[in-house]
Amino acid sequence: MPCGQNEGNILSRNDDLQNSGSKMVNAVAQEVFDADFCAERLKALSDPHRLKILNALRYGELTVGDIAELLEAEVVTISHHLKIMKYANLVEVRREGRFMYYRLHEDLHCSTKKGTRVLDLGCCRLEVPDQKP
Repeated sequence: MPCGQNEGNILSRNDDLQNSGSKMVNAVAQEVFDADFCAERLKALSDPHRLKILNALRYGELTVGDIAELLEAEVVTISHHLKIMKYANLVEVRREGRFMYYRLHEDLHCSTKKGTRVLDLGCCRLEVPDQKP
């Protein structure tokens, strides 16, 4: 076989390997991005106050004052936690007059399974057992 004849096939195979390697790198990069997104959401839920706020908002919109009263906490404390949750896309806010109403972000999906409340974060799910009487 002449010297240069096989060279084209080898170069073609190298290009194929590089292209499939690029696709794999892109897929892994996408998974890393999703991991970062999920980690930010989970980090925002790493405080007991925020988990309690999330639980309270499962039932509908509430003002900062409503949440503070419900959780027996200071308004400034609840406001701080809501800001973190808003940044992590866990809650949304709307203004009505001088009041700010908070609700769970539309991307979050809440459901109830037999004795368990489920919150789908889009990247993972949290299952919280109902409290026993």
